[in-house]
Amino acid sequence: MTNSISASHSQQTPLLSVRDLRVALQTAHGHVDALRGVGFVMQRGETLGLIGESGCGKSLTALAVMGLLPDHAQVTGSIELNGTELTSLSDAALCKVRGARMAMIFQEPMTALNPLHPIWKQIAEPLQLHKGMNLTAAKARSLELLERVQLPRAKERLDAYPHQLSGGQRQRVMISIALACQPDLLIADEPTTALDVTVQKEVLSLIRQLVTEDGMGLLLISHDLGLMRDQVDRVMVMYGGTVVESASTIDLFRTRAHPYTQGLFAARPQLGLKRGTRLQTIPGNVPEIFNWPQGCAFADRCPHAETSCRVAVPPPEQIPSSLNTDAAPLPAYEHWVSCLKWQQLDVSP
Repeated sequence: MTNSISASHSQQTPLLSVRDLRVALQTAHGHVDALRGVGFVMQRGETLGLIGESGCGKSLTALAVMGLLPDHAQVTGSIELNGTELTSLSDAALCKVRGARMAMIFQEPMTALNPLHPIWKQIAEPLQLHKGMNLTAAKARSLELLERVQLPRAKERLDAYPHQLSGGQRQRVMISIALACQPDLLIADEPTTALDVTVQKEVLSLIRQLVTEDGMGLLLISHDLGLMRDQVDRVMVMYGGTVVESASTIDLFRTRAHPYTQGLFAARPQLGLKRGTRLQTIPGNVPEIFNWPQGCAFADRCPHAETSCRVAVPPPEQIPSSLNTDAAPLPAYEHWVSCLKWQQLDVSP
């Protein structure tokens, strides 16, 4: 069954609509189902966060949307961007969409940037490909973009190579490349992983500011709950290649219905703990994609699991929202959970 979770105010044509997304990969262990029915809807101007442990399917979902999966990957389901079905596009047609209408900021800018070219040429490339700019105009626009992302001494650094910049500066270059053609959708996959805390905050604030100014949709991938609380309007929790819970950020921080979500929140570091206090952990490990359980992927780690949990992937159920919609900056998002036992659990913080 599709784990399709959408916002309650999505009557208009969505910016991004993902329905029953399934990705199968050929590995050394044979055929594996890496994504198992992922679904969600985003409107223009919305910010959506994907959260979960490594191996849960967050980055794979983003790569599927961008059309950057390996050639041997088998993709079924639907991915629509502004009503255009992306899964049926040829490679050439998808290349025209990627970079122009949707763009991605990758985890590690040092490996994403080309070490053999100065940074202005790397920013100019999408402008030449998608906007038809000549080299002079593209270089001038590259400087404007570097200044927009607040790169210090931008004009002096136009001819710099990636290794001559700090991690935070390289990430600003990556943001410039992603925003060069003013895309409708920006995907940021752990964009501050390699940065220190101070630079992380600066980069994230910059991304959110630019997204707001341009009215883009932002899909932010992270394992950092604090980051999600400050940066996105809605959060989807992924585990085992599926979405196990989805709600507005405010609602999720008030009410956690899935045992996995409860475990993530219980394990986060908190101020005020006495010295020597051990942090809570979730027992066990995320299962390998070639060894997903038949039913709920979290069943082997869940203290509430029963036999029925191991039969089939639980369908999503809507639960009452604790969000005061009168105080919400956007119309309320529905709260969904994929768990057979949620009504028997304590869902309070």
